[in-house]
Amino acid sequence: MTENSDLPEGAEGPEATDSHIETKRVPERALVLVPVRPARTRRRVEGDPRGAVRSTAARVEEAIGLARAIDLDVVEGIPVPLPMFKPATLFGSGKVLEIAERVKADHVGLVIVDHALTPVQQQNLEEAWGTKVIDRTGLILEIFGERAQTKEGTLQVELAHLNYQKSRLVRSWTHLERQRGGFGFLGGPGETQIEADKRALQERISRIEHELETVVRTRRLQRENRRKIPHPIVALVGYTNAGKSTLFNTLTQSDIFAKDLLFATLDPTLRRLKLPHGTEAILSDTVGFISDLPTHLVAAFRATLEEVIEATLILHVRDIAHEDSEAQAHDVMTVLEQLGVEVGKTDRLIEVWNKIDLMPADARPAGRIHSEKGKPAIVPISALTGEGVDTLLDLVEQRLNEDRPVFTLSLHGDALAKLHRLYDLGEVLSREDQEDGTTVARIRVPEKNEPIFHREFPGARLLVATEKAKPETDAQPWDPIKKA
Repeated sequence: MTENSDLPEGAEGPEATDSHIETKRVPERALVLVPVRPARTRRRVEGDPRGAVRSTAARVEEAIGLARAIDLDVVEGIPVPLPMFKPATLFGSGKVLEIAERVKADHVGLVIVDHALTPVQQQNLEEAWGTKVIDRTGLILEIFGERAQTKEGTLQVELAHLNYQKSRLVRSWTHLERQRGGFGFLGGPGETQIEADKRALQERISRIEHELETVVRTRRLQRENRRKIPHPIVALVGYTNAGKSTLFNTLTQSDIFAKDLLFATLDPTLRRLKLPHGTEAILSDTVGFISDLPTHLVAAFRATLEEVIEATLILHVRDIAHEDSEAQAHDVMTVLEQLGVEVGKTDRLIEVWNKIDLMPADARPAGRIHSEKGKPAIVPISALTGEGVDTLLDLVEQRLNEDRPVFTLSLHGDALAKLHRLYDLGEVLSREDQEDGTTVARIRVPEKNEPIFHREFPGARLLVATEKAKPETDAQPWDPIKKA
């Protein structure tokens, strides 16, 4: 047997290159712990007036999904009753010992606590369990770090991560007495290592914030240029994995990455959206929201989420088949309020009840739902099958055009030959064919078509510049070919 007989086949000893050896990353074995507080306490803390509290099973499933989003080998997701918080370890001493035995028996290399941990709690748990521990915020940051593709997304993730690490530097340095010497003969207390690290972190944070300011200015210029065209902005928002990207692909015939995976997409995407009666808009897909999203994470992604703040219309995509749909909706509305969006303005918001294809046929809603007064309009759809999408597009166009000018005109004689042009240039709200052969029509014209409309129909009369006109219920789209 040669000296290198235990090397992989094809290797030639220490000088062999690794070009012939495929190294595969072995997934880290992870244990997921989900602290569960009494329902009454959770309802009070979460502040949901509707009492929409997540089920324990759904919370465990979501936590496991987050862990698997970065390819961890999840041993198990365990709900842990938590009557009260322990300042030192979050959990009680008995539960800490029980989990330590489980970590050792299952050879767990990472424990994920689906809750915010203080730096001291994180350090104490790592010492007690003899393994790495991260909390919910740290896990979300890891996911974002893997998903970010653009320079902007990478900067935002790094900014959030640095702000998160600032308070945890104490865990990295147990030799806080170490100091650098001062100036002069006697020297001075100098600068502790942790102070030096905090200063370096703050300098990096300041540089990233400066770069993100450039991103914000660039986006502002882009929005101003779009206003000159002009195209209204329609923004998709929703809980992560609600189906926003699938709906985005369906509406714009795009092929952006969409998968049944938490935070499948992170960087914002904008595409042109053409509506049934010719109105054009810009559709924006944004990062999905999630419960307990850290405030500094929302602040870091504010440059991206400004598209939502500036949007003409917001489509709140909900996974209506999910058992925690109400609680998820509450979380989304909370983040929108943090961004400064007035969620009370229901004319700016449409609820899109997605994934109705996953519901039983007898329980599946159909058509537009007339919501209560003061509540946003509701449209049930399936982004996957396309069911209800036409109804959604009609409502979107109606909302975008509510403040557009409405004209009335009469056509008779030879002018009737141009009747079909009304349907080409705008949305015919009503049409009356009189006995004398005259046709009287009311039409709403997109801004980009107004010059052509006035050139072809100089006799058109403006009714109300900002009339919130709605098509009459018996008005049908006129097809010149079928009429002929």
